[in-house]
Amino acid sequence: MPQSDPSAELQHKYPASMTVVPELENLMGEERVLSAFLAKNPGDDGIPPYLVDLARIEESRYRLLTAPPAIPSSVPDWTINPAIELLAVNWSNLPAFMADQNVEPTPGAAHVLVLIRPVSGNIEIRDADADDLLALKIVAEDMDPVSAAAEGGISVGNIRQLLSRGEQRGLLLSPPSRIRRPPDFSAGEISNPAYFSAPVFTLQWHITQACDLNCRHCYDRSDRETMTVPQALQVLDTLFDFCDRHHVYGQVSFSGGNPMLYPHFNRIYKEAADRGFMTAIIGNPMPLRRVEEMLSIQAPEFYQVSLEGMGDHNDYIRGPKHFERTIDFLEVLGGLGVYRIVMLTLTRDNMDQVLELAEFLKGRVELFTFNRLASMGEGAKLSSVPPELYPEFLSDYMAAAKSNTSMGFKDNLFNLLRWQRGDPVGGGCTGFGCGAAFNFASVLPDGEVHACRKMPSWVGNIYEQSLNDIYHGSLARKYRNGSSGCRECPIRPVCGGCISVGYGFGRDIFHESDPYCFFI
Repeated sequence: MPQSDPSAELQHKYPASMTVVPELENLMGEERVLSAFLAKNPGDDGIPPYLVDLARIEESRYRLLTAPPAIPSSVPDWTINPAIELLAVNWSNLPAFMADQNVEPTPGAAHVLVLIRPVSGNIEIRDADADDLLALKIVAEDMDPVSAAAEGGISVGNIRQLLSRGEQRGLLLSPPSRIRRPPDFSAGEISNPAYFSAPVFTLQWHITQACDLNCRHCYDRSDRETMTVPQALQVLDTLFDFCDRHHVYGQVSFSGGNPMLYPHFNRIYKEAADRGFMTAIIGNPMPLRRVEEMLSIQAPEFYQVSLEGMGDHNDYIRGPKHFERTIDFLEVLGGLGVYRIVMLTLTRDNMDQVLELAEFLKGRVELFTFNRLASMGEGAKLSSVPPELYPEFLSDYMAAAKSNTSMGFKDNLFNLLRWQRGDPVGGGCTGFGCGAAFNFASVLPDGEVHACRKMPSWVGNIYEQSLNDIYHGSLARKYRNGSSGCRECPIRPVCGGCISVGYGFGRDIFHESDPYCFFI
């Protein structure tokens, strides 16, 4: 989630959050033997005035140790951890004093949390800050995040951060993602539950067709209707509703064309950030000023640019001096602390330059990876890698990656090679093999929604339907189920091949496997 600290703002926006949440009072327990005794005998010689509060904290800890409430493994909605006690105290720094008696407690109203961490089972004692109290208040009072944000005059993104932070700190339990693979995806050798339920849904949003390049492998130069600001806000709102319904975080990957050429980019980028979405850029080199404007709103999860080989070949594909400009831009991004990705489109003509480029980019990027050519649009004029050469290429790439940690394994067929070698598999293209219409969808400027951007895979129009209706429609389900040719594959949950490559080869993508598949 995006990082920020709204505590200072929340303290005056939500003064009520500084009081004990009424619904939590029953969680504080009633057996206060020592503290009750000390409270009835105030001012005795040698008894520090803060000892009553210390005794209450210790009694709370004892209750959780001796009779811990059961923490459910799954909840239907945001829920307060039942193994938590919130104590209103009259002294600050008490948890710090319990850990180090050189710390001096100071008079002043405060709150102390005593809880059992849901995963580790450890007991934790710490001061509750304003964010903790507000997160508890929102869940205890069943406040809608949108209403809570409006009441406090802050963004929904801040509210989402508070809930996420509350979960990370063990205060809250979150419902599981409702984006799940169908049961038959588990009929293989991949049983890791992490590959069957996605915590994040990514919308690759092509907000404009405008582009400052004219690449020889471009798969879409169609002239589409320009998106208006109201339409853009509608997209963000339906994505927010979808993520809320499915209990997932949303990521908006801005693309194009070149997304920063959209005239209202900064406005729409901020609207996405304000709704609590993670953001990313898939675009071209841009002036420093434009990147700084974006960073002033929210740092992206990554900024992805493309290179197609070393200098001469890249510039043949993408235009004169593109290689030099991109390398300079990567240095700018690095200086700003932005996570840098370079993507390459693999063809017959550049496959011999991939390892050289990966070595050249070592230290210049955080991630280098590639997609195979999808033979659509202008890309149909280029030559694909001969399928019979592909297993050896993957093997050589994996060998080189042992000494280059920036080399990524996006192509699903890396998992096939790993499986054949008896090595652990990874997540593949979207972390779940082919994520088309599963944890990923693409939206074009005219509202068309596609399961995969690199091929015609229309599943609806987001200006005419909600994303929820599109996602659960028959067309999206068809892409999500993948090819029947992969049904018996033991690594199906982390593979599924590449449907856009199969489409470019003229395959029936719903019944035939990836033309490069070497499963035997």
